[in-house]
Amino acid sequence: MTNIVTIDGKASTRTTTPHRVVVVGAGFGGLETVYRLTGADVSITIVDRRNHHLFQPLLYQVATASLATSEIAWPIRYLLRGRKDVTTLLGTVTGVDAAARRVLLDDGQTLPYDTLVLATGAGHAYFGHDEWEPFAPGLKTLEDATTIRRRILTAFERAERESDPVKRAALLTFVIIGAGPTGVELAGTIAELARVTLPEDFRNIDTRETRVVLIEAGSRVLAGFPEELSAYAQRSLEKLGVEVALGHAVSDCNIDGVVYGDKALGARTIIWAAGVRASPAAEWLNVAADRAGRLQVNPDLTVPGHPEIFAVGDTVTIAAPDGKPVPGIAPAAKQEGRYVASAIKQRLRGQTPAPFRYSHDGSLAQIGKKLAVIDFGRIRLRGALAWWIWGIAHIYFLIGLRNRLAVAINWLWIHTLDQRGARLITQGRAVVDSQSVPSHSGEEKRVSSAR
Repeated sequence: MTNIVTIDGKASTRTTTPHRVVVVGAGFGGLETVYRLTGADVSITIVDRRNHHLFQPLLYQVATASLATSEIAWPIRYLLRGRKDVTTLLGTVTGVDAAARRVLLDDGQTLPYDTLVLATGAGHAYFGHDEWEPFAPGLKTLEDATTIRRRILTAFERAERESDPVKRAALLTFVIIGAGPTGVELAGTIAELARVTLPEDFRNIDTRETRVVLIEAGSRVLAGFPEELSAYAQRSLEKLGVEVALGHAVSDCNIDGVVYGDKALGARTIIWAAGVRASPAAEWLNVAADRAGRLQVNPDLTVPGHPEIFAVGDTVTIAAPDGKPVPGIAPAAKQEGRYVASAIKQRLRGQTPAPFRYSHDGSLAQIGKKLAVIDFGRIRLRGALAWWIWGIAHIYFLIGLRNRLAVAINWLWIHTLDQRGARLITQGRAVVDSQSVPSHSGEEKRVSSAR
């Protein structure tokens, strides 16, 4: 940028460097920050360890063979291709040197910043039992989704060939741990997959005999929803054939199944949906965090002691106007990203931003085909109408006309014909008994010639 200045009565030009903004993470919060900084006098660098932005609310539909990966993910470079003020980098952040104002990358390089935005998201939390992860994968990334899809579909394939009734029963038992929105959505969709989509595809098994067990340590499903919607969700799941086990904490996950309460259940497919843990951003900065590792930020979303560092999304914990924590959902992250971009612009103008104020637009969860619940506060919906609103809202927030049309057509196909077209088993040949079963080393066993 070139500024015209006056020195000793003479006009002169001076080149200044634009304000440097580094955004770590291209999720909803990070990407919204970049979008909203359009036109500001800044240079932006956005860095992510993956090359794509992911629409996480529909990730479970990839895991259950309803959608393809390309329908809910987009290359970051493509999304920002028209922004000459933005540099996109593929890399893994390993720390932050706050004193020197530099972001540290795994290859030894550093990124200098004037303002830093941490939008680093969250991973799975196994409550001190990380050894369970190989047997009970969580659902946060495309890799997670394709792994779970492979395990689900391979379980049916192996059951078709299994003559031992005990082993076949274990193969046809699917356990989901955690009855929040992700757990409920997974349980309902797997039940429909087994009871509606697959029965005509197999000859030696009846997929309608599949057991889908949803285990929750709390007293009800969808604990964040009003009690009447929670009760409706549980009744709807049970009508779909899902077994709901409430008030039981899981005490073990292994290659043979799970133990919850005082009961052992044989199951070869287990999915973890019980908790999340924030990225190590608080450790990078050596600042306070809650039990889930989320940064405790100031009212303006800055990190205490570091006014030049903002944090948004699942990286942080902050109270909403009602005193409850802002939920870790996409609309909240987008609101925070929008606020941070506005705050940066105001600071560049010499103004002081007002505190962030979260506005809750509502909570939505799908249970199954034509089954959903929505909580808009005073307005609460359930059933088919809620399902249509849920679908329209998700299609609206997808990026690009092609993806909106593709998802809408897929859902219409599933709605009318009960067929899911993304039933592909990838990353290996499903020909041996040990395929897609986690070994005790935490790696999946595959045929050595599969790649």
